[in-house]
Amino acid sequence: MQTFNAVIAGLRQHYGKPQPPPAKGPFELVLWENACYLLPDERRLEVFEALRAQVGLNAAALRAASDNVLLALAKRGGMRPETRVFRWRQIAGIVSDQYGGDLDSILTKPYAEAKKALMQFPNIGDPGAEKILLLCGISSGLPLESNGLRVLSRLGWGRTQRNYGATYRSVQEALKPELPSSAGRLQEAHLLLRIHGKTTCKDKGPLCHQCPVSAECRHAQTTAASFLRETV
Repeated sequence: MQTFNAVIAGLRQHYGKPQPPPAKGPFELVLWENACYLLPDERRLEVFEALRAQVGLNAAALRAASDNVLLALAKRGGMRPETRVFRWRQIAGIVSDQYGGDLDSILTKPYAEAKKALMQFPNIGDPGAEKILLLCGISSGLPLESNGLRVLSRLGWGRTQRNYGATYRSVQEALKPELPSSAGRLQEAHLLLRIHGKTTCKDKGPLCHQCPVSAECRHAQTTAASFLRETV
């Protein structure tokens, strides 16, 4: 089995240096996560930048924007646009009422407290809060979304289980001894694993023949063995 550092080095060589989201700071990153529903990153970027240009990426501007403006933008973000508008206003309300309009203030708090603050917001669970903090330069382990989790479990870290949470905990526990301590390196790893899961190590029909880290991947080996049995 490859080391974690070797896997990330292989992904970096294949994909190049990954770019973080254009959102800066916890408020923008919360909005980024709530910009659209079940649509590609390109559409998320479109909605996010339209919010920036037509409304403004701060709590006061979002709270003051008209329903018509917000709804028109929300419709570009996929299903249930009215729910999206409600969530945008909810985000702005929490930041205005609890943090004086400045969510950056949570970054000076202890990690557990900052994470708890982020989990008040819609669509932000444990991994999401950890990811936002990591993208803000604050780390405590490696947050994983579904793509990164799938990549690492297929490569041999942890065990895939029926319960998503159990799989997540299993992979995280297996990773612990190998993780770098630098927030910058953890951020790069998170982004590369996400890219790899979305483009190559897909949930269905993974492109194992194009994978830069498949040499010791147990999933790729199982897939290859199955293919050979079928062709014999």
